[in-house]
Amino acid sequence: MNEPFEKIDLHGLRQEEAIRVIDKAIAKAGPMTYQLHLIHGYHRGTNLRNMIQDWYRHDTKVKRIMPGDNPGVTILVLKELYS
Repeated sequence: MNEPFEKIDLHGLRQEEAIRVIDKAIAKAGPMTYQLHLIHGYHRGTNLRNMIQDWYRHDTKVKRIMPGDNPGVTILVLKELYS
């Protein structure tokens, strides 16, 4: 992965499966990857959203967590665009 903004679709995944997918994406993130846009959905995705916020809050590779443009997306910031 070497795109600045990677999109990862987590629809239909259980929490354990989503963690594996996200961890793999973080590990594969190249030096030019700034953010991971995690698409979890709105109605049934709230459990995933809460898990993402709790699980990755203290991850040293994640600078911060922020909401996406809609409630069905959470963004993990791996590197600040402007320092």
